[in-house]
Amino acid sequence: MMALNNSRPGGGGRPGMGIQAKGETARDFNGTTRRLLQYLRAYRVQLVIVLIFAIASTVFMIVGPKILGQATTKLFEGVVAQIAGTGTIDFEYIGNIIALLVGLYVVSAIFSYVQGWIMSGISMAVTYRFRRDIAEKINKMPLKYFDGTSHGEVLSRITNDVDTVSQTLNQSLSQIVTSVTTLIGVFVMMLTISWVMTLVALVMIPLSFGIIALVISKSQKFFKEQQDYLGHVNGHVEEMYSGHNVVKAFNGEAQSVARFDIYNNTLYNSAWKSQFLSGLLMPILGFVGNLNYVAVTILGGYLAIRGSITIGDIQAFIQYVRLFTQPIAQIANVSNILQQTAAAAERVFEFMDEPQEIQETEHPVKPEYVGGTVEFDHVHFGYNPDKIIINDFSAKVNPGQKIAIVGPTGAGKTTIVKLLMRFYDVNSGAIKVEGHDIRDYTRKDLRSLFGMVLQDAWLYNDSIMENIRYGRLDATDDEVVEAAKAAHVDHFVRTLPDGYNMVLDEEAGNVSQGQKQLLTIARAILANPKILILDEATSSVDTRTEVLIQKAMDNLMQNRTSFIIAHRLSTIRNADMILVMRDGDIVEQGTHLELLAKGGFYADLYNSQFENAPVGDVA
Repeated sequence: MMALNNSRPGGGGRPGMGIQAKGETARDFNGTTRRLLQYLRAYRVQLVIVLIFAIASTVFMIVGPKILGQATTKLFEGVVAQIAGTGTIDFEYIGNIIALLVGLYVVSAIFSYVQGWIMSGISMAVTYRFRRDIAEKINKMPLKYFDGTSHGEVLSRITNDVDTVSQTLNQSLSQIVTSVTTLIGVFVMMLTISWVMTLVALVMIPLSFGIIALVISKSQKFFKEQQDYLGHVNGHVEEMYSGHNVVKAFNGEAQSVARFDIYNNTLYNSAWKSQFLSGLLMPILGFVGNLNYVAVTILGGYLAIRGSITIGDIQAFIQYVRLFTQPIAQIANVSNILQQTAAAAERVFEFMDEPQEIQETEHPVKPEYVGGTVEFDHVHFGYNPDKIIINDFSAKVNPGQKIAIVGPTGAGKTTIVKLLMRFYDVNSGAIKVEGHDIRDYTRKDLRSLFGMVLQDAWLYNDSIMENIRYGRLDATDDEVVEAAKAAHVDHFVRTLPDGYNMVLDEEAGNVSQGQKQLLTIARAILANPKILILDEATSSVDTRTEVLIQKAMDNLMQNRTSFIIAHRLSTIRNADMILVMRDGDIVEQGTHLELLAKGGFYADLYNSQFENAPVGDVA
């Protein structure tokens, strides 16, 4: 990867039929909810409108059965009178009621649409703010966080967690309002018809909740297992797919399939059990509900015979019983969804609460001239304060010098570069550029002095021209081509189908690793920095190309201070100074010939690359 400065895993199973198994919950539900409400405060006017429209829409729906019951009663009375020969059906009255009902349902639908449209706008605005705040936060985070956190985890918070908050905000808030309004309104309407029938209907509610609790308690462990093993299956497939070349090279297909079968069989067993148990829920609840309807109908018929209620009231009451059970299940479901929402929001807030980079100095230095003098003054550093890996590191680098940093794996070579770029701050001591502590520069000004070419080449989804131009965004096409020629990349680019206009795919898989390395070198040449950092910049190119690149680098490094992390010691024999690191300390320094003459640690490293010693001893 090169840094230049110039100016989704498996999802979880979900119980069917509207009843959700309990998901991950927030550790601090109340605190997270308060912070989430802070995001919603900016939209309180819209939220009030949503509440009003949701209540109005629900009220219009609730009064419908009562009015329809009047039409039923009128129709029944008309039929009886017609049979008795004492009257006829009053179709005008019934027609007026039907027209009134149609009007109520149309208004209810309009109100429901308006509140849904407003709520969607609110949820999308909150989502936008979340992602904007996270994007701003990412740019302020220290590299230490990303070194200790996987990219997938960070992306999950930006995508999955924010999407969870967005979707549930859009659906759950208005659903809570409509469910509570429906529950209260229907209960009141049922009481106005018959308190005795209402009492009978309420008796069935504890039984329904008991059945729901029993089924969920039995199915919960299977849903949890399904969640876990769906992740195992997806993770295994992703792992095997991304490394399918290695799997084939080492004949690991059978082992891979065997492990997949274990995961898949466990997933199958837990999935069918969880789905079977949750599938029992609605038939059982339907049976209980039907018993409720039978009880209500029998009681209603008895009361109608006695003249306590009308036929239309029985019909309306049965509709209200059906309406009454729906919001109860919805509220139970929404309460679980809100727990999951709080858990997702908590993860987002945890990310946003992570410590940021140390604030910039209030009075940054801006040297009029930067020649490339760098000094390490008794530097001590450790990624963890209790484990120092660079101990009392001191060195003076003069302008234009080529400094090679060598040593075995873990010696601290790349760490020195990270400290130079101020990706990390030293624990004690100081690093100075042009006599000024790098902490006295702004990070932008400091990093604009450096050009980096790392061993892992980073290219993005755009044309080759734009990938090279990333080194200096205001460069002309001619300047990009000149940089490409200097990096000996021009020839192979012109052999590509679209030349410099060829778009690299997401992983830059349509060019080889060596070609990617050449492109990043061209980018560094175009940036024309004061100080160069090369982390084994030619590691992925062939020997002939390496010679050409070395010549181009020699020209580029003239009159520029250069730090070269070297793995192949043969490439840094002409360095002005070689710093030999071991366990975080500089154990030797000098030119190539001087260090060989000493016969010390460097000589052992150098000679080991031309003997039968394991190459892995030198990194």
